[in-house]
Amino acid sequence: MRYIVSVSGKRVEVDVRPENVVIDGRTIRAAISDVEDTPVRLVTIGDRVYRVIARHGAVRGEYSLWLDGFSFAVEALDSRTRAIRDLTAASARSSGPMPLLAPMPGLIVRVQVEPGDTVTAGQGLVMMEAMKMENELRSQSAGRVVRVLASAGMAVEKGAVLIELE
Repeated sequence: MRYIVSVSGKRVEVDVRPENVVIDGRTIRAAISDVEDTPVRLVTIGDRVYRVIARHGAVRGEYSLWLDGFSFAVEALDSRTRAIRDLTAASARSSGPMPLLAPMPGLIVRVQVEPGDTVTAGQGLVMMEAMKMENELRSQSAGRVVRVLASAGMAVEKGAVLIELE
């Protein structure tokens, strides 16, 4: 199986085979084995054996590795997933501030901004009642209010656009 591995921003192509690995075109004898009932893995590379502890990260393919007292943040993705992530990152464009969306169904109690207002990240924009509690909905980024689509007394569904920013 072919993986693209990133360590400290450097990408390496790794092809894992039954008896060895091919790293950037170089064949190296390697193996990995578990130490029973521990998070430790024994990694054999050539004639050397390393004790490695690997923990999954928050996102698929992210790992934290501990080796000889040092910690490494590593991303290891199969070649197909890496290509998809690269394509989506290349086609992503900055879309500016996110609109304020209703996080759950509820009733709008108060709108605290008007079109043309400049807002800062974290500023309260709308008070919403949901499940018998009032919640202040805040801006995720700085921007200028373009449209206010919510008004006091309005019932909204989850995901409804309340405020548009630019």
